[in-house]
Amino acid sequence: MKTQPSQDRIIIFDTTLRDGEQSPGASLNVDEKLTIARQLARLGVDVIEAGFPFTSTGDFEAVQKIARSVGTENGPRICGLARARKPDIKTAAEALKPAVNSRIHTFLATSDIHLEYKLKKTRAEILEIVPEMVAYAKSFVDDVEFSPEDACRSEPEFLYQVLERAIAAGATTVNIPDTVGYTTPSEFGALIRGIKENVPNIDRAIISVHGHNDLGLAVANFLEAVKNGARQLECTINGIGERAGNAALEELVMALYVRRQYFNPFLGRPADSDEPLTNIDSRQIYKTSRLVSNLTGMLVQPNKAIVGANAFAHESGIHQDGVLKNKLTYEIMDAESIGLTENQIVLGKLSGRHAFHTRLKELGFEMADDELNKAFVKFKDLADKKKEITDWDLEAIANNEVHQAPELFRLELVQVSCGDKSRPTATVTVRNPAGEELTDAAIGTGPVDAIYRAINRVVNVPNELIEFSVQSVTAGIDAIGEVTIRLRHEGKVFSGHSANTDIIVASAEAYISALNRLYQVLQANTEKFSEKPTQIRNEVVAEAQRS
Repeated sequence: MKTQPSQDRIIIFDTTLRDGEQSPGASLNVDEKLTIARQLARLGVDVIEAGFPFTSTGDFEAVQKIARSVGTENGPRICGLARARKPDIKTAAEALKPAVNSRIHTFLATSDIHLEYKLKKTRAEILEIVPEMVAYAKSFVDDVEFSPEDACRSEPEFLYQVLERAIAAGATTVNIPDTVGYTTPSEFGALIRGIKENVPNIDRAIISVHGHNDLGLAVANFLEAVKNGARQLECTINGIGERAGNAALEELVMALYVRRQYFNPFLGRPADSDEPLTNIDSRQIYKTSRLVSNLTGMLVQPNKAIVGANAFAHESGIHQDGVLKNKLTYEIMDAESIGLTENQIVLGKLSGRHAFHTRLKELGFEMADDELNKAFVKFKDLADKKKEITDWDLEAIANNEVHQAPELFRLELVQVSCGDKSRPTATVTVRNPAGEELTDAAIGTGPVDAIYRAINRVVNVPNELIEFSVQSVTAGIDAIGEVTIRLRHEGKVFSGHSANTDIIVASAEAYISALNRLYQVLQANTEKFSEKPTQIRNEVVAEAQRS
């Protein structure tokens, strides 16, 4: 069994697949969650919060698959979230069964505002429910985490009582969430310090922190919490999450790495120790960031710390001169430390399939034969158009194949006519799920608008385009352009992504990708499900409710 990481290291608890997925428009299917979970394991996170099994059949199935495929002997601990209710806890336990190392994370609000308006319960009732539900979770797994929701707005003396009872009932981790992103670093540090000083049995549990970025203080709050005794950080890749997001994993990890001499004494280490403070393989950070961005459709802003496109760019002449003489003049970390390699020419038009496959594996892509074949064709096509093929180009090609939605509708042809003296017109041919080729044309305000109008006429799936963004993968007129779009249908948001040297084609492919995701959900809602995960979940819920 994998043991808890040592207390002189910080436990990284990744909740990208649970809290991160709650970002508007960031919904992921089961296979996409599994892909991200595998990359999180390569990244070296200690705990993966894989989902909230009780909320849906899809979440149950995702947690179960991740538990089976990623929760291996030497893999990360797999965690499932559950409200402090028996049906939730029992369902989470069933979903987590395949994992070698598992954790149930149960929560109940403790702030007066939540007790009065949301739960309609008294403090006395909370003090009874918490130990009962923690003990119930403990009957299924050895590792139980308890979170007093909205802890930062809870009365401290009451919070101490709740935590003491949770630990007495078997909680091995107590998490202190800044649920609404309200607190400041000094306040958060004082709260953690107060918990260490006033909860008698706190030495029997690890103190964890979870926080949102509503005031832009999440990472600063977490670092202050570490200084005061927190030893687990709950974070997400690229900081995605509800509202303004969560504390960003990459920012926390690199802050603890670059400033490890500063943080060492707070963890009982010699100040000059060069040992990393986390188990994260930082060279996997950039790759993980790109994967999550592509699958969720949540673009990373250029000036984002650590993983933004400008994070290691220097425009000022003074800065450029200094960096050329010595990187340390204006860079506090090496780009290679996060896996960001130089823009080297790695392959050309004469390269074969084996060399292409080998390089993709070096870049971390595991592709099925059909995906590899499609990617190789696109590589050859790109090699005929570009003199220089970079790792970023290869990554864009691979992402475009590996992370596409099921090909229900397929774009066969796109052709546009536009100019300052003509009306933008597009003709498209789309193969529908029945195998029929349908062609139509439309006029729009621009070429992309005309394409989307023509596709809508053919596909006939109601939707609202709410976001369209384009970014260049590399520099130059022949650069690959990546298009990400988001559609809304009945309150749900669906993203699509594509990369191509022809931005018009990429726009059409991205739109088809999003429509395929939407159409897949519409199909699922009209069919009767008889899948085993559904049956298991329903049986578990029924049994839990009876008990």
